[in-house]
Amino acid sequence: MPVPKKKKSKMKGRSHMAGAWKLGAPARSVCPRCDNSKLPHTVCGNCGWYKGRVAVDVG
Repeated sequence: MPVPKKKKSKMKGRSHMAGAWKLGAPARSVCPRCDNSKLPHTVCGNCGWYKGRVAVDVG
């Protein structure tokens, strides 16, 4: 079984593994009232509704 000839430093090992930590695009959902895209479980930035009621006065 192959064995590394020299120890890999913590910095080298962490930078080697850093490529696996890439983030994907955030999830999107559609507002049922205005059909605008928004983040899930948040107030719609276009109309201000959340869970079937006005949460923020936009306008």
